[in-house]
Amino acid sequence: MSLVEVKGLTKRFGKFTALKKVDLSVNEGEIYGFIGPNGAGKSTTIRVLLGMLKPSEGQVTIFGKDAWKDAVAIHKRVAYVSGDANLWPNLTGGEVIDLFLTMRGKGNENRRDELIQRFKLDPSKKCRTYSKGNRQKIALIAAFASEADLYILDEPTAGLDPLMERIFQECILEVKQQGKTVLLSSHILSEVEKLCDRVAIIREGEIIETGTLSQMIHLTRTKLIVETRKAMVGFSELKGVHDAVYKNGGWEFQVDSEEMERVIHYISQFGVLKIDSAPPTLEDLFIRHYKEDSEQQSSVKGGV
Repeated sequence: MSLVEVKGLTKRFGKFTALKKVDLSVNEGEIYGFIGPNGAGKSTTIRVLLGMLKPSEGQVTIFGKDAWKDAVAIHKRVAYVSGDANLWPNLTGGEVIDLFLTMRGKGNENRRDELIQRFKLDPSKKCRTYSKGNRQKIALIAAFASEADLYILDEPTAGLDPLMERIFQECILEVKQQGKTVLLSSHILSEVEKLCDRVAIIREGEIIETGTLSQMIHLTRTKLIVETRKAMVGFSELKGVHDAVYKNGGWEFQVDSEEMERVIHYISQFGVLKIDSAPPTLEDLFIRHYKEDSEQQSSVKGGV
């Protein structure tokens, strides 16, 4: 069942078009990754979902309700964390968490206390004294202590150290086990890769790729480091081989995943002594999309 439906979403600010015919569908009980560089349109999309911005065109629904017209009703079932939590400076961290839970009308106090311990937060300090990371902890604790059905998280781990990022990831998986739904916007691709069932990549306001990780991985390249008994010749001209460099007695190169079997079969004739590989990641996919798009745009401009 689809919990979030975005169809043909376009958002214009004057003559500037921030979002162009964006389509998204987030299913109940899944963790959906939404990735792209800063300025790609992630936060604008989220603001439309939250009813903070009205679409110029298109349809956006959450729980079957219109995101703009029914924002108040939707917010009762949504927990939102931004990448820069702005808090009341004269309230303590604990007071802010309790205020958030009271505003929502329901929350789990035992869960709140457990999260304060897990995130190692001192709730007695005034918010003006907190670091960025501690402000993020307050927002995350308030979100995960709520009884939300949908968690919309926009760069939620900004400012957190690696240990706290791990606690955050544990919390995400816990709410998933409870059947809750998560929309996670991030530019930390390893984070998305660890957590998300499906992923959408947005670039300059347009969705350029969506799918499960297994569906998207086939578009990436794997890095190989190979040492052979005999000198390898001709392999760098093979289809799917890129950026071949000889150093430290071996060849380093990248291979398109769909061409891996053919390339391995070819180099085996030279007597493989050692072969190391680095598995493809979302970062590979991300960089490849942007690099190829930039190259295509440059060639078009150069040909004009």
